Amino acid sequence: MRGLLFIAASVTALLLTTASASARKDSAAHDTVNIGVVLYTKSDAPGTLKARWNYANAYSGPGVATGGPKEGFVGNYHVRYFLESGKFSDEYDLVIKKKGDFYDVSWITNGKVSAVGVGMEVENGLAVGWRRVSD
Repeated sequence: MRGLLFIAASVTALLLTTASASARKDSAAHDTVNIGVVLYTKSDAPGTLKARWNYANAYSGPGVATGGPKEGFVGNYHVRYFLESGKFSDEYDLVIKKKGDFYDVSWITNGKVSAVGVGMEVENGLAVGWRRVSD
């Protein structure tokens, strides 16, 4: 478990350090950086992942992805995210693809990619750093 927390914290710190340097260049960007992290873990129900997410250190909460494969992480899911309060936040079609030792991840709304990310397997799940895609 410590290894998982260390890796997730390292990925988050790296992403936030990069974003922080970029945000300092543009004072308008200091309010919210376009970076998030999510940890997907296997649920007891086959084809289901539990999620723990954070966006820009401003929003976070749990989530659940359903409709995926019985084994592994690669596949197509439908994911729903919630805020810490339990209030519904967002939902997407989630696509996870394996790329060598790592993963490409896409969140899709109405057939259009809304966010993209890269991930890696950690001790108890799949850790993914992501960003929203602008038009």
